[in-house]
Amino acid sequence: MRNDQRAITDDQRANAGLIWDYHQMRHPLRPVDVAIGLGCHDLGVAAHGARLYAAGLFRTLVFTGGNSPTTAEVFPRGEAVHFREHAIGLGVPAGAILLEPKAANTGQNISYSRAVLAAAGITPRSVLLVSKPYMERRSFATARKVWPEVEITCASEPMELDDYLKSIGHENLVLDMLVGDLQRIIEYPRLGFAVEQEVPDAVRAAYESLIRDGFTSRLIAS
Repeated sequence: MRNDQRAITDDQRANAGLIWDYHQMRHPLRPVDVAIGLGCHDLGVAAHGARLYAAGLFRTLVFTGGNSPTTAEVFPRGEAVHFREHAIGLGVPAGAILLEPKAANTGQNISYSRAVLAAAGITPRSVLLVSKPYMERRSFATARKVWPEVEITCASEPMELDDYLKSIGHENLVLDMLVGDLQRIIEYPRLGFAVEQEVPDAVRAAYESLIRDGFTSRLIAS
């Protein structure tokens, strides 16, 4: 992970905005059988999951995630554990939350959560994935691959890019992650990890421009 905080140019911010908009699915929200809160560095996932629970969209909420290089210091007991505690603090009953504390990637988030639900006697037909805003499309593509028989809806905390940058406090890291998630959307289908997603030319051009500008710390070898 880069530690620098070099200023983001107007062009870079505009390119990031294109990718930010692309990552969000904008699915209409409706009641579902269960929700899965995907672990990450962003505690807003747990907060938004709590809001959606309070709105009556589901009765069971799974929090999934162990640790990653970007979360180990922030959530030392694991992403799912901290998310669960935060949601309970926001009013979600402990009995409504299932915990999956081992997943290390998005595919495991989905498949391990499915196993936790099965162990609890729950076989959902519809699932709401709650993620950070720029992870919606990748989580959707992953879930459609590893759990194709359920109907998938995606949701994230409704925020504009500038507000999200301020909330995280590390603009360079967020742009790195926007680029890294888009690379995975492009590359993972051929590796069998996700279904194919169309990437508009303007979004791909923005992605390539940010890579040339050095926003590469979250890229994988392809």
